[in-house]
Amino acid sequence: MDGKNHVPGAYVAGVKEYRENYWTPDYVPKDSDLLACFKVTPQPGVAREEVAAAVAAESSTGTWTTVWTDLLTDLEYYKGRAYQIENVPGDESCFYAFVAYPIDLFEEGSVVNVLTSLVGNVFGFKALRALRLEDVRFPLHCVMTCGGPPNGIQVERDIMNKYGRPMLGCTIKPKLGLSAKNYGRAVYECLRGGLDFTKDDENVNSQPFMRWRQRFDFVAEAVHKAKAETNERKGHYLNVTAPTVEEMYRRAEHAKSLGMPIIMHDFLTAGFTANTSLANWCRNNGMLLHIHRAMHAVIDRDRHHGIHFRVLAKCLRLSGGDHMHSGTVVGKLEGDREATLGWIDIMRERFVPQNRARGIFFDQDWGAMPGMFPVASGGIHVWHIPALVSIFGDDSVLQFGGGTLGHPWGNAAGASANRVAVEACVEARNQGRDVEKEGKAILTAAAKHSPELGAALDTWREIKFEFDTVDKLDAAAV
Repeated sequence: MDGKNHVPGAYVAGVKEYRENYWTPDYVPKDSDLLACFKVTPQPGVAREEVAAAVAAESSTGTWTTVWTDLLTDLEYYKGRAYQIENVPGDESCFYAFVAYPIDLFEEGSVVNVLTSLVGNVFGFKALRALRLEDVRFPLHCVMTCGGPPNGIQVERDIMNKYGRPMLGCTIKPKLGLSAKNYGRAVYECLRGGLDFTKDDENVNSQPFMRWRQRFDFVAEAVHKAKAETNERKGHYLNVTAPTVEEMYRRAEHAKSLGMPIIMHDFLTAGFTANTSLANWCRNNGMLLHIHRAMHAVIDRDRHHGIHFRVLAKCLRLSGGDHMHSGTVVGKLEGDREATLGWIDIMRERFVPQNRARGIFFDQDWGAMPGMFPVASGGIHVWHIPALVSIFGDDSVLQFGGGTLGHPWGNAAGASANRVAVEACVEARNQGRDVEKEGKAILTAAAKHSPELGAALDTWREIKFEFDTVDKLDAAAV
């Protein structure tokens, strides 16, 4: 660009390198800035500073050429700034780029608006081979404009009258094909056997074999019957995910009319607008909200492109949910142990410090926003319970499926085995024992007084899910 005879402050047409305006290595982020860490894989020959600046520009105020309307605003105030670059040890193909965004770029209380900016068109930018949003620091100023979990951990414990142990759940199987009445029978057997919750699976909506209203009615009958017989509060996650928001509300209202304490939503497939709206409804109607993360692995499993699950967990906490599936570490679904512990903290704690060993790039202050229960679900059974109690602690939901319903003596026996195993492990932990190391001895001793647990231990003794983790923490975090 020819700068001769240029009048300061006047418009000069042409193309500048992004780094001229958006690479600011001397910038010190403000407490009110939204901070993002991207893993950037540039095209060959593109300088790191240039592609980092391009990410900052294209996710905030910039475009490929100068435009005269730049002079009508204060770009120095509104622009995103790439302020730091780090190597990714062990992977020379990519690097970390840290970008700071002024808070005024985002609508208050809108996770939708934040994601539209940070993971919008920039992810298709030609100068990039791949781009992954690794972490986001939401400033407290932003957090306090969001509703967050409708109830939170303590309120849910009070509603359900469950204290001092993880809560127990079960996903009804087969997930598709049962009639509403048979579905209700399965719910009743699990709840009377000792579980706290049962659950619709993510793709149970309102199909021809089982319309939603009939399922809700038979499930409500089962919940009330089990509650009366056991003198314990029970619940079933009734999935209100629907083709339209209006239909979603209709299903939620019917669940409320049946006296159900909790409903369920598939937050990614339904979208953040629908989820935030439903969370607000739950807050106003005293309803607990369970969140399923169906579709997350499409977004978060690739190590170089997409959005890391810790970011999705943060966004969901802002949008609203009282539970969310979090992986198990030991079950059939993907999940590195340290990374999982990192996003469990993100879901539950009031303040989460930077911890690269768990993949957390920024301090995160949640202020007064309640936490969520992480839900360990996916291929777990009684032999996993010592590890699950150790990993997840009390403020969690351990959610079985086949690990309850596959018991050789039926659903109630499977539920009883789960309950006895959890209570035995919690008691041993409270006595100061290492439940992971002594798990076999703890469960074997408990089985002497529980034939249901003994049968479960025999059934799943050799069942393990030992596969290498695909989305491992980068070497920088170790």
